[in-house]
Amino acid sequence: MLIYLCSSSHGYGHAARDAAVMQRLRCLRPEWTLVMSSGLSSPVLTLLLGDTSIQQRSCQWDVGMVQADALGVDCAATLSALNQLEQRLPALIEAEAVWLASQGQPVLIVGDIPPAAAALAQRLDAPLVWMSNFGWDDIYGPLGAAFQRWADAATESYCCGDLLLRCPFDLAMNWGLPERRLGLVCASPRSIPADLEASLDAQDAPLVLVGFGGLGLSLSRDLFQLWPNHHFLLPDSADAAQALELAALPNLTPLPVGLRPVDVLGRCSRFLGKPGFSSFCEAMAQGVGMHVVERSGFSEASALMAGLRRHGQHRCLSRQELDTGAWQLDQPLLAPSDAPLSASGASEAAQTLVNWVEDHL
Repeated sequence: MLIYLCSSSHGYGHAARDAAVMQRLRCLRPEWTLVMSSGLSSPVLTLLLGDTSIQQRSCQWDVGMVQADALGVDCAATLSALNQLEQRLPALIEAEAVWLASQGQPVLIVGDIPPAAAALAQRLDAPLVWMSNFGWDDIYGPLGAAFQRWADAATESYCCGDLLLRCPFDLAMNWGLPERRLGLVCASPRSIPADLEASLDAQDAPLVLVGFGGLGLSLSRDLFQLWPNHHFLLPDSADAAQALELAALPNLTPLPVGLRPVDVLGRCSRFLGKPGFSSFCEAMAQGVGMHVVERSGFSEASALMAGLRRHGQHRCLSRQELDTGAWQLDQPLLAPSDAPLSASGASEAAQTLVNWVEDHL
């Protein structure tokens, strides 16, 4: 059996949850061929997968929303990118269909959540399972007439699936498909270097993980100095100059290249960042309180924030509070209104895929 997962190029969160499911699939069915197809770089996918037996294919299947920064979107650039991708997709679909056919195995396509996964499945006459907490139709629809064509086309593609694995913090996804609702979908922590472990264990101050996704967000060193009694962990940054400047702060430790934020999250008392699916799943699964900056212009953010208030220990910050350093780290966390979510979503997704294959193929 060959499982071919079309992963969104929108951000690291899709790839992180997809990698977690592929890891669980590898444990359940070591004899299956697993392929993760994504527009993210190979080093990023290799880090997330942590398993060289899971093959990679370099393919940009979707655009999502072009982001101005970690908290803002660029609608004009998104429309331009959608038009450009539309021209490239037919050749990509044909090339991947030919490659998959050459493997000589029955294929199941899993889409998170590029609409083009439907065209690939149709080209191969292969079954298709969607996994997500939203569809691009849910995102494009509220953005007005310029996006309506893309919203309608996405809905048409999503309705072609055989099953929907519905993740938490979800939008409508009214696609008329059989569904399985999942718990939190996230990877398990891995061990960290001994010298970093010793350094973090020696800290007397509460540890705070700062996370604004793959794009990151430039925060002035002055803001961290407002919190001298807290010690901040900052993931690897693409901005080398800023990383060097921040590394000189006594209350900040940059995480080494090749270390995922989830690997140190459980050592932290708080997380400071943006609304993000994988960040929320990882923090809730490890019982870490979240200080989250409200975000506008992206429909998923409202569902994430509603889920945070229902299921996670939290405090909500405005953009102004973020930019002025009013991070409320000295304030008690607010309790969720509802019970915690199951942390076994990745295992549930993998088992559901195994069961579906065994029942239908």
